[in-house]
Amino acid sequence: MKKKINPVLEELLSAKDPVKEAFFPRFFKTGKGEYGYGDKFIGVTVPIQRKIALRHYIDMDLKEIHVLLHSDFHEARLTGLLVLVLKFEKLAKSEKEKSDIVSFYKSNLSRINNWDLVDTSAEKILGPHYFGKNTKYLHDLTKTKNLWENRIGIMSTFHFIKKGEFADTLIMCELFLDHKQDLIHKASGWMLREIGKRDKKQLILFLTKHVSKMPRTMLRYSIEKLPEKERLNWLSQED
Repeated sequence: MKKKINPVLEELLSAKDPVKEAFFPRFFKTGKGEYGYGDKFIGVTVPIQRKIALRHYIDMDLKEIHVLLHSDFHEARLTGLLVLVLKFEKLAKSEKEKSDIVSFYKSNLSRINNWDLVDTSAEKILGPHYFGKNTKYLHDLTKTKNLWENRIGIMSTFHFIKKGEFADTLIMCELFLDHKQDLIHKASGWMLREIGKRDKKQLILFLTKHVSKMPRTMLRYSIEKLPEKERLNWLSQED
């Protein structure tokens, strides 16, 4: 008997674009020694993946999502996460239902292994779950030696920032001043910029204290929305 293929994966395979299939490995740095080494792509754009997720999120259970997350194909993992986010936001009504999804997400953390997978899901699932609660788990993620866990930790706090809470993010950004990975510098700078959009004073305080130590990418991202004169002033203070 022919093995039944996951319906989402079936749709992804039918939407394959050979041009995108060739482009994505370069874009997501899958060469030897790069952060996405070994990842495989079907060649499906994110807008198409979102449409597929919308068609299937109501009927899919966690076992089927688990199959997607453990696929070799990047798009299968991303679409699985898009489905999971939709289930969390639209279907999960009780705290138990939400907690079950959070537990599932945490148990599959190793499959959330590229920046787009992190950025699509961490803020939407871990962010709401930990907002207003003990955030030790998120801070523990930022202290591991795993790049993607580090990014999941800080990107989860984007939800906090949108709620006007900045303390956890600022602690993480301070920790990441010595981080070796550019992708963490980008995430930290991005979150600092988002804080600055809501409370410029908090951004200026962080810059005043740390500008001489900030990695160039983190600094540039953080000041991107400031007036040109201010940006040039901060750049001139780089060590």
